[in-house]
Formats: sequence, C-alpha cells, structure tokens
Amino acid sequence: MARAALAACCLAWLLAASIGPALADSPSPSPGTYGGGDTRTAGQGPGLEGSPLYAIGGVLVVALVSIGITLIYLRTTSGADSAPVGSPPDDSEAR
Repeated sequence: MARAALAACCLAWLLAASIGPALADSPSPSPGTYGGGDTRTAGQGPGLEGSPLYAIGGVLVVALVSIGITLIYLRTTSGADSAPVGSPPDDSEAR
C-alpha cells in the first residue's frame, strides 16, 4: 500500500512538473526597443566589469588564510615523538 502511494505521488509530481514549462510564454521574435551596443559603458568598447583589484585581493586573502590554517594544523599535530613520513621504524624498543 505504501509503495502504491509513493508511486502515485511520484507520478503526480512528474505530471505537475511537465505541465509547468508548457504554460510559459515564448519570447517575441521582434527585436523590441533595444538599440544595440554595449549597455555597460557609455559608447566605449567593452571594459572591465566589477572591481578586479578587489577580486584579486579576496583571492590572496583566502590563499593566505588557508596557508596559515595548514601551517597551524601541521605544527599542532606533529609532535617531537612522531617520525617523518618515509623514515624506517625505530627498532630500539624491540630489543
């Protein structure tokens, strides 16, 4: 019974989702009132959008923070008794 209810809900959802886009209006083929050109600038060629220096600064801040967190993690997790990766085990305790 539960499977039938779940299947009915899924089918109803798929039907509702498939009807939605058919009700949308399509765009008009006429060009409208748009005059053309780059609307971001006043008659010049395309320029830089946004603040590139702010974006570069943000990337540098994220990089420095991640480097700092990595270094803090490495210094706090590696103690004096831990051997470097790839070093042979110390056999002095086995003897």
